[in-house]
Amino acid sequence: MEIDDLNKEIRKCKKCRLYKTRTNALPGEGNLNAKLMLIAQAPGEKEDSAGKMFIGPTGKVLDELLRDINVSRNDIYMTNLVKCILPNYRKPKKDEIDTCIQYLDKEIELINPDTLAPLGYYSIRYIFEKYNLSLPKTKEESSNLYGRIFLTKNRKILPLKHPTALLFNESIREKMINNYRKIKTLLKDCKWYPGCPMNRFSREGKINKRWIQLYCRGDWESCIRYQMEERGEFHPDWMLPDGSFDEKLKNE
Repeated sequence: MEIDDLNKEIRKCKKCRLYKTRTNALPGEGNLNAKLMLIAQAPGEKEDSAGKMFIGPTGKVLDELLRDINVSRNDIYMTNLVKCILPNYRKPKKDEIDTCIQYLDKEIELINPDTLAPLGYYSIRYIFEKYNLSLPKTKEESSNLYGRIFLTKNRKILPLKHPTALLFNESIREKMINNYRKIKTLLKDCKWYPGCPMNRFSREGKINKRWIQLYCRGDWESCIRYQMEERGEFHPDWMLPDGSFDEKLKNE
């Protein structure tokens, strides 16, 4: 199945009760070759009316966040956990999610992004279940996940607070910008990676490949090696990205 075929199927879907109260079912949109996919919860009123992603008040907030981190909508792919508007902005019901996730799963398969960035509790909960990650028990616990990178077998997961939160609490803007900045970082590898000893050690099987996924091709701005390289400070080849030392590599 191609993405256009999937989108047509989503638009005409009548598999659950939500089709009776929607105007448009929304497929995802954006860069079909994106390294990162944003996964929101469900369309809002303006999105439902126009059949477009993030064009209402929340869309304006998202655009501000992306502008602050110098990322364009054209750099990412955006979709929803549930493709139809939820009446009175209520929570999605389990059977609605269970019915609709076949579309999200297919989008993930077709776009094949390196990173999934679920926005808010319900999207985070589904993605964590899908990839067998330890699931937060409450919404409050979910907030501790925001801006952290989690590794699965073949993808990174970056939970983020939903942009809607800024409509109700402007004081969290700076914190959200810092978390969303990880999107920019994850869109490209560390510039030092091609010549980094970690690259060679990984290819030779001398270090766990998780170091590469978490840092060199992940949150490289948090890599101690990267930070020292940027400052022109000496760091031995056997120093790992978190600043610890692997003595086994010392004589390699």
